[in-house]
Amino acid sequence: MTTFPLKILNNRNMIFLLALILGFLWDTGAHYTQRLILPGLAVIMTISSLGISGDTFRSAKTFIKSSLAGIIGNFFLHGLILIGLSMLVIKDQAFWNGFILLAAVPPAVAVIPFSLFLRGNMELALFGTIGAYIGGLMITPLVALTFLGTGFISPMKLLLVFGELIIGPLLLSRILIWTGLLKKIDLYKGPITNWSFFLIIYIITGLNRDIFIQQPLSVVPVALVAILTTFVLGWAIERAGSLLEFEKSTVTSFELLVTFKNYGLSGALALVFFNPQTAVPSTVTSAIGILYFIWLEMRINKK
Repeated sequence: MTTFPLKILNNRNMIFLLALILGFLWDTGAHYTQRLILPGLAVIMTISSLGISGDTFRSAKTFIKSSLAGIIGNFFLHGLILIGLSMLVIKDQAFWNGFILLAAVPPAVAVIPFSLFLRGNMELALFGTIGAYIGGLMITPLVALTFLGTGFISPMKLLLVFGELIIGPLLLSRILIWTGLLKKIDLYKGPITNWSFFLIIYIITGLNRDIFIQQPLSVVPVALVAILTTFVLGWAIERAGSLLEFEKSTVTSFELLVTFKNYGLSGALALVFFNPQTAVPSTVTSAIGILYFIWLEMRINKK
């Protein structure tokens, strides 16, 4: 029988919460492990891609429709709402720049494993993410140029992220399947994924711990925008999907494509081209996003 402590340590939501708490209590380890974010995401993507059938890639129609859904949902629906809310709520120039960067980047690659966890439409999650990254090669620099006055974001950076976090893991997952190695790791897929997320969440939280402690009041309007573009926007998408009678799995994946941005990329760009304060919107929204995912999964498990 599994003991109670082991059950807790195998509970995905508990693991995510522990990562947040540890990041606030002890940030030293985050500074030493921050280079593990991309490898950790690559591991998660590889494990998540193992459940995607090879037949999925044979339908051009599905790829085009899903790609357009990812581009429209992530850049236009989420992006325009985010920019509009920022104009109304955000007064600090650094925070404004940070939200523009957040609006400009593609969806989080975690949309794919999150769709798996929430029983979403994996084809929509995968192709929507891929399509958004391809579209982002043009859209991201254009948004930055329009609102920030210069081309801050290199298309080559996006292309590199695309290769490291999508193409590479997809190819590796096919190799694991074709060679039969999948059978040897099948029992460990859940723990590997969950604790890889633990590492990533801990690093992101730990690196930005001082912002929450030293500037709590200044973070309030940022948190408000983050909540409106995750919890409230996600609720609106669910309601619209229900009224239009779309499949629940499709609504779930589209909701994730719209509400989750690549916080790591936008935060890194903020640090490179501006200052730590400009990274606050990415940090706060990533923390809200983690809580939002936990809330979504708790709802799924209650049904």
